[in-house]
Amino acid sequence: MAVPWMLLLASLSTFHLGIFIWAVIRHFLTVKIPSGLQQPIKLRFLHCMILYMFALGDILEKLRICSMLKFIQFMHDVTVVKKNHNLVVTNMKFGTIPVRLFQPKAVSSKLRRGIIFYHGGGTICGSLDFYHNLCSFLAQETDSVVLSVGYRKLPDHHHPSLSKDCLNASIHFMKGLKTYGVDPSRVVVCGESIGGGAVAVVIQALLNFPSLPQICAQVLITPGIQALNLLLPSHQQHQNVPLLTKDILMMAFCKYLDIDLSWKDAIINGTCIPPDIWKKYRKWIGSDNIPGRFKSKNLLPEFPGPFNEAAYLETKHILEAEMSPLLVDDKIIAQLPKAFLVSCEYDPLRDHTLLYKKRLEDQGVPVTWYHVEDGFHGCIVLFDKHPFSFPCSIKIVNALVGYINDL
Repeated sequence: MAVPWMLLLASLSTFHLGIFIWAVIRHFLTVKIPSGLQQPIKLRFLHCMILYMFALGDILEKLRICSMLKFIQFMHDVTVVKKNHNLVVTNMKFGTIPVRLFQPKAVSSKLRRGIIFYHGGGTICGSLDFYHNLCSFLAQETDSVVLSVGYRKLPDHHHPSLSKDCLNASIHFMKGLKTYGVDPSRVVVCGESIGGGAVAVVIQALLNFPSLPQICAQVLITPGIQALNLLLPSHQQHQNVPLLTKDILMMAFCKYLDIDLSWKDAIINGTCIPPDIWKKYRKWIGSDNIPGRFKSKNLLPEFPGPFNEAAYLETKHILEAEMSPLLVDDKIIAQLPKAFLVSCEYDPLRDHTLLYKKRLEDQGVPVTWYHVEDGFHGCIVLFDKHPFSFPCSIKIVNALVGYINDL
Protein backbone atom coordinates (compact mmCIF):
# COMPACT_ATOMS: atom_id res chain seq x y z
CA MET A 1 0.00 0.00 0.00
CA ALA A 2 2.96 2.33 0.44
CA VAL A 3 3.74 2.37 -3.28
CA PRO A 4 0.58 4.30 -4.40
CA TRP A 5 1.19 6.92 -1.70
CA MET A 6 4.77 7.31 -2.82
CA LEU A 7 3.63 7.68 -6.43
CA LEU A 8 1.06 10.27 -5.38
CA LEU A 9 3.63 12.25 -3.42
CA ALA A 10 6.07 12.06 -6.33
CA SER A 11 3.38 13.24 -8.73
CA LEU A 12 2.44 16.16 -6.48
CA SER A 13 6.07 17.12 -6.05
CA THR A 14 6.59 17.03 -9.81
CA PHE A 15 3.41 19.07 -10.32
CA HIS A 16 4.49 21.81 -7.92
CA LEU A 17 8.05 21.79 -9.22
CA GLY A 18 6.74 22.24 -12.75
CA ILE A 19 4.64 25.24 -11.72
CA PHE A 20 7.56 26.80 -9.88
CA ILE A 21 9.89 26.30 -12.85
CA TRP A 22 7.28 27.97 -15.06
CA ALA A 23 7.14 30.88 -12.57
CA VAL A 24 10.93 31.23 -12.63
CA ILE A 25 11.02 31.23 -16.43
CA ARG A 26 8.25 33.80 -16.62
CA HIS A 27 10.00 35.94 -14.05
CA PHE A 28 13.24 36.10 -16.02
CA LEU A 29 11.37 36.73 -19.28
CA THR A 30 9.26 39.61 -17.98
CA VAL A 31 10.90 41.21 -14.95
CA LYS A 32 13.53 43.91 -14.79
CA ILE A 33 15.61 44.38 -11.64
CA PRO A 34 17.20 47.87 -11.67
CA SER A 35 20.82 48.06 -10.61
CA GLY A 36 19.92 50.43 -7.77
CA LEU A 37 17.87 47.81 -5.94
CA GLN A 38 19.68 46.12 -3.09
CA GLN A 39 19.57 42.35 -2.54
CA PRO A 40 18.22 41.52 -6.02
CA ILE A 41 18.33 37.73 -5.53
CA LYS A 42 16.00 38.00 -2.55
CA LEU A 43 13.60 40.17 -4.52
CA ARG A 44 13.69 37.75 -7.48
CA PHE A 45 12.81 34.85 -5.19
CA LEU A 46 9.87 36.74 -3.66
CA HIS A 47 8.50 37.61 -7.08
CA CYS A 48 8.89 34.01 -8.29
CA MET A 49 6.86 32.89 -5.27
CA ILE A 50 4.16 35.43 -6.13
CA LEU A 51 3.97 34.15 -9.71
CA TYR A 52 3.91 30.59 -8.40
CA MET A 53 0.96 31.35 -6.11
CA PHE A 54 -0.96 33.12 -8.87
CA ALA A 55 -0.38 30.20 -11.25
CA LEU A 56 -1.41 27.60 -8.67
CA GLY A 57 -4.47 29.66 -7.74
CA ASP A 58 -5.45 29.91 -11.40
CA ILE A 59 -5.25 26.12 -11.75
CA LEU A 60 -7.38 25.62 -8.62
CA GLU A 61 -9.96 28.04 -9.99
CA LYS A 62 -10.13 26.25 -13.33
CA LEU A 63 -10.59 22.97 -11.47
CA ARG A 64 -13.42 24.69 -9.50
CA ILE A 65 -11.75 23.91 -6.20
CA CYS A 66 -11.57 27.54 -5.05
CA SER A 67 -11.24 30.99 -6.58
CA MET A 68 -7.76 32.19 -7.45
CA LEU A 69 -8.15 35.31 -5.29
CA LYS A 70 -9.34 33.34 -2.26
CA PHE A 71 -6.31 31.08 -2.60
CA ILE A 72 -3.96 34.09 -2.84
CA GLN A 73 -5.53 35.59 0.28
CA PHE A 74 -5.22 32.30 2.17
CA MET A 75 -1.55 31.94 1.27
CA HIS A 76 -0.86 35.62 1.94
CA ASP A 77 -2.24 35.33 5.45
CA VAL A 78 -0.03 32.40 6.41
CA THR A 79 2.02 34.82 8.46
CA VAL A 80 3.41 34.98 11.97
CA VAL A 81 1.51 37.44 14.15
CA LYS A 82 3.94 38.49 16.86
CA LYS A 83 2.54 39.04 20.34
CA ASN A 84 3.64 42.28 21.92
CA HIS A 85 3.36 42.11 25.69
CA ASN A 86 3.46 45.90 25.94
CA LEU A 87 0.16 46.25 24.08
CA VAL A 88 -3.46 45.31 24.52
CA VAL A 89 -4.76 44.10 21.16
CA THR A 90 -8.53 43.90 20.69
CA ASN A 91 -10.46 42.56 17.72
CA MET A 92 -13.78 44.32 17.24
CA LYS A 93 -16.38 45.15 14.64
CA PHE A 94 -17.69 48.59 13.83
CA GLY A 95 -21.01 47.49 12.40
CA THR A 96 -19.92 44.82 9.92
CA ILE A 97 -16.36 46.16 9.50
CA PRO A 98 -13.67 44.17 11.35
CA VAL A 99 -11.09 46.36 13.07
CA ARG A 100 -8.14 45.73 15.36
CA LEU A 101 -7.22 48.10 18.18
CA PHE A 102 -3.66 48.37 19.54
CA GLN A 103 -3.37 50.14 22.91
CA PRO A 104 -0.19 50.57 25.00
CA LYS A 105 -0.51 48.91 28.42
CA ALA A 106 1.54 51.55 30.22
CA VAL A 107 -0.47 54.08 32.16
CA SER A 108 -0.41 57.55 30.60
CA SER A 109 -1.09 60.80 32.42
CA LYS A 110 -2.68 62.23 29.28
CA LEU A 111 -4.65 61.10 26.28
CA ARG A 112 -2.56 59.45 23.60
CA ARG A 113 -2.16 60.11 19.90
CA GLY A 114 -4.46 58.07 17.65
CA ILE A 115 -3.48 56.47 14.32
CA ILE A 116 -6.09 55.13 11.92
CA PHE A 117 -4.40 52.69 9.54
CA TYR A 118 -5.59 51.34 6.16
CA HIS A 119 -3.57 48.42 4.84
CA GLY A 120 -2.39 47.80 1.29
CA GLY A 121 -2.74 44.79 -1.00
CA GLY A 122 -4.78 46.14 -3.91
CA THR A 123 -7.93 44.51 -2.42
CA ILE A 124 -6.45 41.22 -3.66
CA CYS A 125 -4.52 40.52 -0.48
CA GLY A 126 -3.54 42.39 2.66
CA SER A 127 -5.37 41.93 5.94
CA LEU A 128 -5.44 42.74 9.63
CA ASP A 129 -3.13 39.79 10.25
CA PHE A 130 -0.61 40.55 7.51
CA TYR A 131 -0.23 44.16 8.71
CA HIS A 132 -0.53 43.26 12.40
CA ASN A 133 3.19 43.49 13.12
CA LEU A 134 3.51 46.87 11.42
CA CYS A 135 0.60 48.33 13.40
CA SER A 136 1.95 46.80 16.61
CA PHE A 137 5.34 48.38 15.93
CA LEU A 138 3.75 51.79 15.28
CA ALA A 139 1.70 51.61 18.46
CA GLN A 140 4.73 50.79 20.63
CA GLU A 141 7.32 53.05 19.01
CA THR A 142 5.04 56.11 18.90
CA ASP A 143 3.13 55.39 22.13
CA SER A 144 -0.10 55.69 20.16
CA VAL A 145 -3.47 53.97 19.98
CA VAL A 146 -3.66 52.38 16.53
CA LEU A 147 -6.86 51.33 14.80
CA SER A 148 -6.34 48.97 11.84
CA VAL A 149 -9.31 48.74 9.47
CA GLY A 150 -10.16 45.42 7.79
CA TYR A 151 -12.15 46.67 4.81
CA ARG A 152 -13.96 44.35 2.38
CA LYS A 153 -11.92 42.91 -0.49
CA LEU A 154 -12.15 40.96 -3.71
CA PRO A 155 -13.52 38.69 -5.04
CA ASP A 156 -16.83 39.37 -3.32
CA HIS A 157 -16.60 43.16 -3.00
CA HIS A 158 -15.71 45.83 -5.53
CA HIS A 159 -15.44 49.61 -5.86
CA PRO A 160 -16.30 51.60 -3.75
CA SER A 161 -16.42 49.15 -0.82
CA LEU A 162 -12.87 49.97 0.32
CA SER A 163 -13.36 53.71 0.65
CA LYS A 164 -16.80 53.30 2.22
CA ASP A 165 -15.53 50.90 4.88
CA CYS A 166 -12.50 53.04 5.68
CA LEU A 167 -14.66 56.16 6.00
CA ASN A 168 -17.36 54.52 8.10
CA ALA A 169 -14.86 52.87 10.44
CA SER A 170 -12.99 56.15 10.86
CA ILE A 171 -16.16 58.08 11.67
CA HIS A 172 -17.17 55.45 14.23
CA PHE A 173 -13.73 55.62 15.87
CA MET A 174 -13.61 59.41 15.93
CA LYS A 175 -17.00 59.67 17.59
CA GLY A 176 -15.60 57.82 20.61
CA LEU A 177 -11.95 58.82 20.75
CA LYS A 178 -11.82 59.46 24.49
CA THR A 179 -13.32 56.02 25.09
CA TYR A 180 -10.14 54.61 23.57
CA GLY A 181 -7.86 57.06 25.38
CA VAL A 182 -7.18 59.16 22.28
CA ASP A 183 -6.59 62.91 22.20
CA PRO A 184 -9.06 64.35 19.63
CA SER A 185 -6.48 66.95 18.56
CA ARG A 186 -3.87 64.31 17.66
CA VAL A 187 -5.46 61.88 15.20
CA VAL A 188 -3.36 60.73 12.25
CA VAL A 189 -4.78 58.90 9.24
CA CYS A 190 -2.22 56.57 7.66
CA GLY A 191 -2.27 54.11 4.78
CA GLU A 192 -0.04 52.15 2.42
CA SER A 193 -0.53 51.51 -1.32
CA ILE A 194 -4.27 51.33 -2.01
CA GLY A 195 -4.70 52.14 1.68
CA GLY A 196 -2.73 55.33 1.04
CA GLY A 197 -5.22 56.22 -1.66
CA ALA A 198 -7.99 55.57 0.86
CA VAL A 199 -6.37 58.13 3.18
CA ALA A 200 -6.78 60.83 0.52
CA VAL A 201 -10.41 59.81 -0.05
CA VAL A 202 -11.30 59.70 3.64
CA ILE A 203 -9.77 63.00 4.70
CA GLN A 204 -11.60 64.74 1.86
CA ALA A 205 -14.88 63.11 2.88
CA LEU A 206 -14.35 64.04 6.54
CA LEU A 207 -14.51 67.71 5.57
CA ASN A 208 -18.27 67.11 5.30
CA PHE A 209 -18.42 66.20 9.01
CA PRO A 210 -17.50 69.43 10.83
CA SER A 211 -18.74 68.07 14.16
CA LEU A 212 -15.95 65.47 14.20
CA PRO A 213 -12.43 66.29 15.44
CA GLN A 214 -10.08 67.55 12.73
CA ILE A 215 -7.40 65.21 11.45
CA CYS A 216 -3.95 66.25 12.67
CA ALA A 217 -1.98 64.78 9.75
CA GLN A 218 -2.31 62.52 6.73
CA VAL A 219 0.33 59.87 6.01
CA LEU A 220 0.40 58.30 2.55
CA ILE A 221 2.94 55.54 1.86
CA THR A 222 3.45 54.75 -1.85
CA PRO A 223 -0.22 55.51 -2.61
CA GLY A 224 -2.27 55.19 -5.77
CA ILE A 225 -4.40 58.31 -5.97
CA GLN A 226 -5.42 58.74 -9.59
CA ALA A 227 -6.50 56.37 -12.37
CA LEU A 228 -6.51 58.62 -15.43
CA ASN A 229 -2.84 58.80 -16.34
CA LEU A 230 -1.09 55.44 -16.32
CA LEU A 231 1.57 56.67 -18.73
CA LEU A 232 3.41 58.71 -16.12
CA PRO A 233 7.20 58.27 -16.20
CA SER A 234 7.19 55.88 -13.24
CA HIS A 235 4.54 53.69 -14.87
CA GLN A 236 6.65 53.41 -17.99
CA GLN A 237 10.06 53.12 -16.35
CA HIS A 238 9.17 50.61 -13.62
CA GLN A 239 6.32 48.60 -15.10
CA ASN A 240 8.34 45.38 -14.87
CA VAL A 241 9.83 45.90 -11.40
CA PRO A 242 8.61 43.62 -8.58
CA LEU A 243 6.61 43.47 -6.45
CA LEU A 244 4.01 45.53 -8.37
CA THR A 245 4.42 44.77 -12.06
CA LYS A 246 2.06 46.16 -14.67
CA ASP A 247 0.32 42.79 -15.02
CA ILE A 248 -0.42 42.59 -11.29
CA LEU A 249 -1.43 46.25 -11.12
CA MET A 250 -3.88 46.00 -14.00
CA MET A 251 -5.37 42.74 -12.78
CA ALA A 252 -6.07 44.27 -9.37
CA PHE A 253 -7.30 47.50 -10.97
CA CYS A 254 -9.77 45.83 -13.34
CA LYS A 255 -11.05 43.35 -10.78
CA TYR A 256 -11.66 46.05 -8.21
CA LEU A 257 -13.54 48.14 -10.77
CA ASP A 258 -15.40 44.98 -11.81
CA ILE A 259 -14.55 45.43 -15.48
CA ASP A 260 -13.17 42.93 -17.97
CA LEU A 261 -9.40 42.75 -18.28
CA SER A 262 -9.78 43.30 -22.03
CA TRP A 263 -10.20 47.03 -21.29
CA LYS A 264 -6.76 47.33 -19.71
CA ASP A 265 -5.04 48.67 -22.85
CA ALA A 266 -7.63 51.43 -23.19
CA ILE A 267 -7.04 52.36 -19.55
CA ILE A 268 -3.26 52.30 -19.86
CA ASN A 269 -3.20 54.28 -23.11
CA GLY A 270 -5.86 56.73 -21.93
CA THR A 271 -8.15 56.17 -24.90
CA CYS A 272 -11.03 55.78 -22.42
CA ILE A 273 -10.64 59.43 -21.35
CA PRO A 274 -12.63 62.04 -23.34
CA PRO A 275 -10.35 64.80 -24.75
CA ASP A 276 -12.17 67.51 -22.78
CA ILE A 277 -11.68 65.60 -19.52
CA TRP A 278 -7.97 65.15 -20.20
CA LYS A 279 -7.66 68.84 -21.06
CA LYS A 280 -9.38 69.77 -17.79
CA TYR A 281 -7.20 67.60 -15.54
CA ARG A 282 -3.87 67.62 -17.36
CA LYS A 283 -2.73 70.58 -15.26
CA TRP A 284 -2.81 68.26 -12.24
CA ILE A 285 -1.97 64.79 -13.56
CA GLY A 286 0.25 65.45 -16.59
CA SER A 287 3.89 64.43 -16.53
CA ASP A 288 4.86 68.11 -16.82
CA ASN A 289 4.34 68.14 -13.04
CA ILE A 290 7.04 65.52 -12.51
CA PRO A 291 10.57 66.90 -11.86
CA GLY A 292 13.01 66.26 -14.69
CA ARG A 293 15.34 64.10 -12.61
CA PHE A 294 12.63 61.42 -12.44
CA LYS A 295 12.22 61.16 -16.20
CA SER A 296 14.24 58.96 -18.51
CA LYS A 297 14.58 59.35 -22.26
CA ASN A 298 12.34 57.67 -24.85
CA LEU A 299 9.12 57.92 -22.85
CA LEU A 300 5.88 57.33 -24.73
CA PRO A 301 3.63 60.39 -25.17
CA GLU A 302 0.62 60.61 -22.90
CA PHE A 303 -2.66 59.47 -24.49
CA PRO A 304 -1.62 59.18 -28.15
CA GLY A 305 -4.58 57.02 -29.21
CA PRO A 306 -8.04 58.07 -30.43
CA PHE A 307 -10.89 58.37 -27.94
CA ASN A 308 -12.83 55.12 -27.44
CA GLU A 309 -16.36 55.92 -26.26
CA ALA A 310 -17.19 52.29 -25.48
CA ALA A 311 -14.15 52.10 -23.21
CA TYR A 312 -15.18 55.36 -21.53
CA LEU A 313 -18.69 54.07 -20.78
CA GLU A 314 -17.22 50.91 -19.28
CA THR A 315 -14.55 52.62 -17.16
CA LYS A 316 -15.91 56.10 -16.39
CA HIS A 317 -16.01 55.43 -12.64
CA ILE A 318 -12.25 56.05 -12.62
CA LEU A 319 -13.21 59.74 -12.65
CA GLU A 320 -14.96 59.45 -9.29
CA ALA A 321 -13.29 60.91 -6.20
CA GLU A 322 -13.22 57.45 -4.59
CA MET A 323 -10.89 56.28 -7.38
CA SER A 324 -9.03 59.49 -8.20
CA PRO A 325 -8.97 61.80 -5.15
CA LEU A 326 -6.24 63.83 -6.86
CA LEU A 327 -8.90 65.36 -9.15
CA VAL A 328 -10.89 67.32 -6.56
CA ASP A 329 -11.02 71.12 -6.67
CA ASP A 330 -8.33 73.34 -5.21
CA LYS A 331 -10.67 74.60 -2.49
CA ILE A 332 -10.91 71.06 -1.09
CA ILE A 333 -7.17 70.40 -1.31
CA ALA A 334 -6.49 73.66 0.53
CA GLN A 335 -8.51 72.46 3.56
CA LEU A 336 -6.55 69.24 4.03
CA PRO A 337 -4.19 68.62 6.97
CA LYS A 338 -0.42 68.56 6.72
CA ALA A 339 1.05 65.51 5.06
CA PHE A 340 3.84 62.98 5.27
CA LEU A 341 4.36 61.38 1.86
CA VAL A 342 6.56 58.38 1.11
CA SER A 343 7.66 57.44 -2.40
CA CYS A 344 9.96 54.70 -3.65
CA GLU A 345 12.18 55.18 -6.69
CA TYR A 346 11.44 51.80 -8.28
CA ASP A 347 7.68 51.92 -7.82
CA PRO A 348 5.27 52.35 -10.77
CA LEU A 349 3.14 54.47 -8.40
CA ARG A 350 6.05 56.77 -7.49
CA ASP A 351 4.74 59.68 -9.54
CA HIS A 352 1.33 59.58 -7.85
CA THR A 353 3.08 60.75 -4.70
CA LEU A 354 4.93 63.47 -6.63
CA LEU A 355 1.68 64.74 -8.17
CA TYR A 356 -0.06 64.80 -4.79
CA LYS A 357 2.91 66.55 -3.22
CA LYS A 358 2.72 69.33 -5.80
CA ARG A 359 -1.04 69.75 -5.45
CA LEU A 360 -0.80 70.07 -1.68
CA GLU A 361 2.14 72.48 -1.81
CA ASP A 362 0.45 74.62 -4.48
CA GLN A 363 -2.45 75.11 -2.07
CA GLY A 364 -0.25 75.90 0.92
CA VAL A 365 -0.57 72.56 2.72
CA PRO A 366 2.67 71.70 4.59
CA VAL A 367 4.29 68.55 3.17
CA THR A 368 7.12 66.39 4.48
CA TRP A 369 8.36 64.15 1.67
CA TYR A 370 10.47 61.04 2.20
CA HIS A 371 11.86 59.46 -0.97
CA VAL A 372 13.58 56.08 -0.81
CA GLU A 373 16.17 55.77 -3.57
CA ASP A 374 16.47 51.99 -3.26
CA GLY A 375 12.80 51.35 -2.50
CA PHE A 376 10.16 49.33 -4.33
CA HIS A 377 6.41 49.00 -3.94
CA GLY A 378 5.25 47.09 -0.88
CA CYS A 379 8.64 46.96 0.80
CA ILE A 380 7.45 48.50 4.09
CA VAL A 381 5.42 45.48 5.16
CA LEU A 382 8.55 43.32 4.89
CA PHE A 383 10.35 45.30 7.60
CA ASP A 384 10.20 42.42 10.10
CA LYS A 385 9.71 39.51 7.69
CA HIS A 386 13.18 38.08 8.18
CA PRO A 387 15.00 36.88 6.12
CA PHE A 388 12.95 38.80 3.54
CA SER A 389 13.36 42.28 4.98
CA PHE A 390 15.23 44.92 2.97
CA PRO A 391 17.19 48.02 4.00
CA CYS A 392 14.53 50.21 2.38
CA SER A 393 11.87 48.54 4.53
CA ILE A 394 13.62 49.62 7.72
CA LYS A 395 14.25 53.13 6.37
CA ILE A 396 10.55 53.77 5.72
CA VAL A 397 9.40 52.41 9.07
CA ASN A 398 11.96 54.50 10.97
CA ALA A 399 11.06 57.64 8.98
CA LEU A 400 7.38 57.05 9.66
CA VAL A 401 7.93 56.62 13.39
CA GLY A 402 10.14 59.70 13.49
CA TYR A 403 7.55 61.87 11.74
CA ILE A 404 4.69 60.73 13.96
CA ASN A 405 6.70 61.23 17.14
CA ASP A 406 7.45 64.80 16.08
CA LEU A 407 3.79 65.73 15.68
